[in-house]
Amino acid sequence: MAFKTILTVTGVDNSDSDLQTAADLCGQSGAHLSVLVVAMAPPPPIGEYATVSTIWLEQRDRDREKLEASVNHARETVSRTDVSFEIDGVYAEAGTADRDIGDRALYADLVLIGPSVLSQADLKRQVINGSLFQAMRPIMLIPTDSKPSLGPKTVLLAWDSRAEAAHAAREALELMAKAASVHVTLVDPEAARGESGEEPGADVAAYLARHGVNVTVDQLPSAGRPVASVLQQHAVDISADMIVMGAYGHSRVRELIFGGVTKSMLDDAAIPILMAR
Repeated sequence: MAFKTILTVTGVDNSDSDLQTAADLCGQSGAHLSVLVVAMAPPPPIGEYATVSTIWLEQRDRDREKLEASVNHARETVSRTDVSFEIDGVYAEAGTADRDIGDRALYADLVLIGPSVLSQADLKRQVINGSLFQAMRPIMLIPTDSKPSLGPKTVLLAWDSRAEAAHAAREALELMAKAASVHVTLVDPEAARGESGEEPGADVAAYLARHGVNVTVDQLPSAGRPVASVLQQHAVDISADMIVMGAYGHSRVRELIFGGVTKSMLDDAAIPILMAR
């Protein structure tokens, strides 16, 4: 699908480079940039002597002032670009940032997670949970020193014939149709009528080809290596600009639990990854 509204989430201390990267990607696609600056409130005092202390209240006041200053700074930064934009801030109570982010992500086609957020475990978890699980929107991880683009030349589509992978492929259809090549990549596929088909990868390749995608099917053995490592190495081997993949896991009591491959890709991304569930 076309990405007409792109959301990027930042913390109050995030660098301007995340905002500039988001603005550049919006400029590439003519998209509207939505920015949400998140400050997470300290939890209230608990325990035997728990009271609403003056120190705790003063800290909250300082946090709100810092959030306002960060929103104003972000607005000044993005206003120097040529993209249309809107910038808001939210002071999220303990454990609720994912809901606030999810509410905003409902009105975006894609959520960007830049290097600054990727380096903050708590905020990263909240953004992923709110975007993927609550709003059901695709995310794009942008690792440090990577070169993100919404017009990649070579794409690796991680494929396992599951609904999550199919959803990711549909979200990235327009992007893949414009790429020079798309490698549908299967690791240790098994030919089975009810799963991968008698020729693993053939069905999705035909589907993508009907959308004008220049597609190649790569069937790879794991040889005892983790699947994530095989995918990451193959991305290097084919000089991929982006990996497209499904996200596997579930949300329970606002805690994010991912399967092994998804978690490894989230933790060790080297090139931009577009992920959907």
